[in-house]
Amino acid sequence: MARVCEVTGKRTASGNHVSKANNKVKRKFYPNLHKKRFYVPEEDRWVTLKLSSTALRTIDKKGIYAVLQDMRAKGIKV
Repeated sequence: MARVCEVTGKRTASGNHVSKANNKVKRKFYPNLHKKRFYVPEEDRWVTLKLSSTALRTIDKKGIYAVLQDMRAKGIKV
């Protein structure tokens, strides 16, 4: 499975390890993902999403139903 947040679209980023001697070696920065299950009372069902911590904060702010509507408007099947 890809390391992608289903709500925000955050992906793995690449960069460098930088030592004290300023040597650079490629590395990856992974998003902070969590598998989370939400109950949607408007649809009377449970939804499981793979989310970043930022997306969890967005859901706390806007609500799960509003976030699901935004995802469907973008064409993401939920």
